[in-house]
Amino acid sequence: MSAPTIKLALLTVTMVAVTLMCTGESSAQSVSRIRFARGAVRAVAVGSLNGYKDRRTFVIKVRSGQTMTTAQVGGLPITVTIIKPDGEEYDADMDLSCHNRHEVTPTEAGDYRLVVTECTKADRWRGKFKLAVTVR
Repeated sequence: MSAPTIKLALLTVTMVAVTLMCTGESSAQSVSRIRFARGAVRAVAVGSLNGYKDRRTFVIKVRSGQTMTTAQVGGLPITVTIIKPDGEEYDADMDLSCHNRHEVTPTEAGDYRLVVTECTKADRWRGKFKLAVTVR
């Protein structure tokens, strides 16, 4: 085999391996859409986490110019990372808390992703959590 053929084969194998690693990680992650009851402005998302590296992703569709707030419900400390419709992370106030309370105003139209992880500033825990989301 010639050197260019070997390089092409190695590049192909590397690309396939990277694709499989990325696909395996994202397919293992559960994504749920948050839906509101008719006329409601608040919904509670429920999920479970099994350690610091575990995550749960929720998707919520909002209109332009609304206000979206998130808040932890219950005692298990969570961190919420918000990804805007354009794929950029929402620039939240980086105080010393676990970052589970956010207010996004005004919102951009589209799907926001809310990524919930265990708060690394608190003791480890495993179990169910609740996240309240309000959109007005």
